[in-house]
Amino acid sequence: MLTHLSIRDVVLVDKLDIDFASGLCVLTGETGAGKSIVLDALGLALGGRAEASLIRAGADGLNVSAVFSLPRSHPVFGLLSEQGLSSDDDALVLRRSVGRDGRSRAFVNDQPVSVGFLRTLGAALVEVHGQFDTHGLLDPANHIAALDAYRRATTGTAADEAVAGAWATWHSAADALKTAQETLAAAMAEEDFIRHNVAELDRLAPKPDEEAKLAASRALLRHSEQIMAAVTEARGAMVEATDVEGAIRIATNKLARVADQAAGRLDAAMAALDRGAIEVSDAANELDRIVAGFEVDPAELERAEERLFALKAAARKYGCTVADLPAHAEMMRTRLSAIDGGAARVQGLAAAEKTARTAFESAAKTLSATRTKAAKQLDDKVAKELAPLKLEKASFRTLVAAKPEGHWSAAGVDQVAFEIATNPGQPPGPLAKIASGGELARFMLALKVVLAGTQARATLIFDEVDAGISGATANAVGERLARLAKSVQVLVVTHAPQVAARGDAHWRVAKATRAGHTTTRIERLTDAARREEVARMLAGEKITDEARAAADSLLSGPLS
Repeated sequence: MLTHLSIRDVVLVDKLDIDFASGLCVLTGETGAGKSIVLDALGLALGGRAEASLIRAGADGLNVSAVFSLPRSHPVFGLLSEQGLSSDDDALVLRRSVGRDGRSRAFVNDQPVSVGFLRTLGAALVEVHGQFDTHGLLDPANHIAALDAYRRATTGTAADEAVAGAWATWHSAADALKTAQETLAAAMAEEDFIRHNVAELDRLAPKPDEEAKLAASRALLRHSEQIMAAVTEARGAMVEATDVEGAIRIATNKLARVADQAAGRLDAAMAALDRGAIEVSDAANELDRIVAGFEVDPAELERAEERLFALKAAARKYGCTVADLPAHAEMMRTRLSAIDGGAARVQGLAAAEKTARTAFESAAKTLSATRTKAAKQLDDKVAKELAPLKLEKASFRTLVAAKPEGHWSAAGVDQVAFEIATNPGQPPGPLAKIASGGELARFMLALKVVLAGTQARATLIFDEVDAGISGATANAVGERLARLAKSVQVLVVTHAPQVAARGDAHWRVAKATRAGHTTTRIERLTDAARREEVARMLAGEKITDEARAAADSLLSGPLS
C-alpha cells in the first residue's frame, strides 16, 4: 500500500508530507482547495507526464516521492529484478524531479531509472478511476488478466497450466518441423552438387592425421639415400678400424683372470664392459636390421607427393584444412541423408506437430469454457452492484471470443473485453467510450468490488466517484468503497458526506493565504475535526447543530 507521499514545490504546494493508512482513505475539501494537486503529484511519482508549468512559482524545480510497503510476493519485485535493481526490504520508494527546463529524472530506491520504467511500476502499483488520468481496467489489454484472476480464485490454475504446457510442446514440435523443412529444401536445391561432392570425397577417402603421416613419410623417402649411407658407414666403422665387440671380449677375459685376486676392485669395470658388450651388440644388430629392411621404392615418394597434393587441393576446394576433410565429408553425407530420408522425417515431424496442435486446441477449448463460465458469473455479480449505484438501467457483459491464430499464445486463444450499455436498447461498447465522468467511476467501483482480492495492485484511487449523486446512492458508493478497502488500500476524493463518513482515515485539503502567498495544505483529521468536516459537507458554509447531529449519525452508522 501507499504509506507516504512527499510533495515539494508543485503548483500551490510548497511542502507537504502525508502519511497514509490502510483501508479507506478519504480526502475532502472545498472545490478548488487543491485535492487534484495531490493526485497530480502522486501521478508524477508514478511516471505520469511532467510539465514545467506544474512547478510552484518562484521554485527552481519540483520533487515528489511516494513510498509503498509491499509483500515480497508482489509482481513489482519481479519487474525490479528484470532491470537488475535491488530492494533490501519490503519498502519501495518512487521519486521524480522536474526542472524549470522541463528535464525530468526518475528514481527507484534512489537508483536512477527511465521515466518509462517508472510508469510501468506505477501501473503495477496504483489504479486511478475518475475524471482525470485513468488506466488499468479501462485498457482492454488488461481485461483477460482480470477475468483470469477472478476465475483462478475459484477454479485454480490447472487449466492454465495445461494450456501453457501444450503450447510449449506444440511450438517445440513446430520449430523442429520448420527446421527439418528448411534443411530439406536447402539440401534439395543443391542435391546434384552434394552428390558430386560426396562421391568425390568418398573416392579420396581422407583419413584423420593423414597429412602429418604423409609429410613424415615423404621426408623419410626424400632423405633415404643419405640415411642408408650413414647407417652403412656406421656399421662399417664398428668392424673396419677396430673390432669393438672383440676388443671388449678380450678386455673382459683379461680382467676375469685376476678378478679373484683383486678383492672386488675390478667388479664395476667388468660390469660396465658387460653392459658395453650388450649395447654394442644391440647397436650392431639394429644397424643390420635397418640395412636389411630399408628397401626404398622410387615410386613410393611420387605416390606420397601426389596424395598430399590431392588432399590439399580438396581442402582448398571445400574451404577447410586437410585435417578437417573427414569431418567435412561426414557433413556432406549427412546432408545427402537429409535428402534421401528427409521427406520421411518431415512427414513424421508434421504428424507430431499436428498431434501437438490438436492437444493445444483441446486444452485451449477447455480453458475457454472455464473463462466463459467465469465471465457469466462475473456479469451476474456486477449486475447486482449496478442498481444501488444509480446504474439500474445499465448492463455489463464480459465478451470472450477467439483470437486469430496468429495471436494465440501460452495463455490460450481467447480475447476478453468488458463492455457496457448505459441504457436499454443501446448496443454494448467499451467502458471508456460508453460511460463518462462519475458514471464511469461507479462502473469501475462495481467491477472492483466483485474483483476484490484477485488484483495485484497495492492501491486504488477513486476521484469524485460520487459526482452527480447523493442520498441513498452516495451511501451505496460509500458502503462499496468500504467493502473494497477490506482487501486493498483505497484512496477516494469525495464531496459526498455519506462517502467521507465511511473512511478509516480522513484528510482535509485546504488553501491558506499569508502575506499574499497562497499555498495548499492537507491535514489528517481528528475525530472531532472529522465530525465538523462531515457536517460542513452536509450543511455548506454555515454548520448547524442539525448538521452535526446528522454527521454523528453518518459516522456511527453500520456498514450495510
